Amino acid sequence: MVSDPLYAGIELSALLPVLRQLCWDSAAILRAYARGTTPPFGYPPVLSVSDDPKSPVSAADLAVNEHLLSGFARAFPGAPWTILSEETVAQWPPGTPIDAEWLWILDPLDGTKDFLQGTGEYAVHLALVHHQRPVLGLVLLPELDQLWIGVLDAGHAEAWCESPSAVRTPVTFSSRSAPAELIPVTSRSHRDDRLEPLMDALGVADGIARGSVGGKVAAILRGETDLYVSLSGRSAPKDWDMAAPEAVLLAAGGSFTHPDESPLKYNTGDYRQAGCLIASHGVSHQALCQAAARAMASIDPDFPL
Repeated sequence: MVSDPLYAGIELSALLPVLRQLCWDSAAILRAYARGTTPPFGYPPVLSVSDDPKSPVSAADLAVNEHLLSGFARAFPGAPWTILSEETVAQWPPGTPIDAEWLWILDPLDGTKDFLQGTGEYAVHLALVHHQRPVLGLVLLPELDQLWIGVLDAGHAEAWCESPSAVRTPVTFSSRSAPAELIPVTSRSHRDDRLEPLMDALGVADGIARGSVGGKVAAILRGETDLYVSLSGRSAPKDWDMAAPEAVLLAAGGSFTHPDESPLKYNTGDYRQAGCLIASHGVSHQALCQAAARAMASIDPDFPL
């Protein structure tokens, strides 16, 4: 690294070791629950699940949430930031931005349905947001032993993948650029009726399905795929789904925008990231955005982009 950025007054070199440890602890907790073994750190051994089939919450979600929050509190007791987690969002007044210059946005288990179904395609997201934009992101893929880290600082961006033994591997975007060559990664469990005609209009290749937004973006970072399109309204992904994957993708040199190339914004008072969102390795991003805007004007002129 060319410098040691400061985040809320804390140097990255002091911050990253704590985040790494919390992530690999989280991986151990989640893998134990996934395999039916006793989770570490004294968490409940039974994988209980809420009775809401649309948005299930399991003991694994809650255990990782507790581990992350308590870990932040122990390591940085006086840090001038606030923490928003998917599992504790109810404590904040709806419709109002959180009064925080520095805001951690956490998803202790992104892809709970995949986790419960045993696909292995789940992730943990940690993102630090400053003035509504991510400046640091971590995406943990426990079943792949991959921890993707993205650092965004004034004049500097860097992204890489780490193994549990701290071996780094670089981002390897594909060299595909022509629309017909681009391979999309799509959602395994969240589909909008307008998505298929949109993808047809973009003229891209056949895609692959993955669970978790973090898993989808990691597939782009590994060069297996080239773009991800989110198209949704009321059931839109939330801030905690998008912030960490976006941070890593941007730090790697990719793009993540609306079709008019406007950026995603976080902590606006509405946690939904609705509309049309396009993530890509960046090479053909502008053309994809323009094509998506034209297509949506025909598919659904009233759909907010």
